[in-house]
Amino acid sequence: MSELQELLTRGVANIIPNKTLLEKKLSTGDKINIYLGIDPTAPNIHLGHAVVLRKLQRFADLGHNVTFLVGDFTAKIGDTSDKESERPQLTDEAIQTNLRTYKKQASKIIDFDKITIRFNSEWLSRLTFEETIRLIGNFSLNDFISRELIKKRLSEGKSVGLLETIYPIMQGYDSFIMDTDLQLGGTDQTFNMQAGRYLLKGKKESFVMTTEFLSGTDGRKMSKTWGNAIWLTDDASQMYGKLMSITDSVIIEYFTLATDTPLGEIEKYKLELNSNPMEVKKKLAYEIVKELHSDEDARIAQENFEKTVQNKQLPDDIQTISAKSGMTILDFIVENKLSESKSEAKRLIEQGGVEYDSSKAELFTIISKSGILKVGKRNFVKINIE
Repeated sequence: MSELQELLTRGVANIIPNKTLLEKKLSTGDKINIYLGIDPTAPNIHLGHAVVLRKLQRFADLGHNVTFLVGDFTAKIGDTSDKESERPQLTDEAIQTNLRTYKKQASKIIDFDKITIRFNSEWLSRLTFEETIRLIGNFSLNDFISRELIKKRLSEGKSVGLLETIYPIMQGYDSFIMDTDLQLGGTDQTFNMQAGRYLLKGKKESFVMTTEFLSGTDGRKMSKTWGNAIWLTDDASQMYGKLMSITDSVIIEYFTLATDTPLGEIEKYKLELNSNPMEVKKKLAYEIVKELHSDEDARIAQENFEKTVQNKQLPDDIQTISAKSGMTILDFIVENKLSESKSEAKRLIEQGGVEYDSSKAELFTIISKSGILKVGKRNFVKINIE
């Protein structure tokens, strides 16, 4: 497969209007304008978000004019393309805080020396009310309310704010202002990105490329809401352990979407899966941790996994945390951030994934003595009673 063919197919869900026209445009050798827009509505990036970042970097490596657009203005409204309710409006301070951590994490995937960062407040904040009216006049309400999720919310009597109807128009205006040839985004962004194509139609043929979703550790779409995400902020051992918990059926999906492993090697892994899926999964976990941390971190994480999970030994460097006698295991886990959320801690306990002093913990198990707490398969803590 040629480099161009891989660019247009690996991890790609759809190309609008079609792949053939985009391939023809890219085959000329001309450099085109490409952008990915992100609203810093949350501080952390998970491995699923990184799929489109990888695609953005591939275009940058080929020398195209690539822009990482920060929706500091649109974030004040919030996009509900994949949500069943309105998003709360963020303050400028929250947006800037999220952006700082977001950029640091994105740097694990993309090289900002090759990619231009812009902010859509640069033009959206300058629109007069008259200009805004003219812009909105290009679209109809019917287009917006015909979307499946919006229809569902309306039929259930849920609120749909007028600001939500403006969000796709604002995103379309981003594309128009930057004279975009190609927009990148997840499939949930298709409607919004089409607004950009519509505004540009009298000027040029522009394209939309949507990327595939990465499955979470439970097989569903990776999402913070479902507690099945692998975060770029996870330390090497956490990341390795979570990757080892995925089902065998998504190993090749992870190699394809979440690594830079050549497709030829991935084909070999497909054959190996039939005889030794555990070893293939370990190669996957090692590769991802190596790319996002370092080769040394990946080696240590693998050794720790083999010792604590496969051989059921205690790790050498167990953290000691003090606790007051009478505190519940649930409160201890939440207070010391041994799970991503309180609901995740409850789920782990209810499913038998937490052990205290070698016994399964219950929701209201009380800490009564010093001992070893095991949270999930990989998290060990030595509790010291004060």
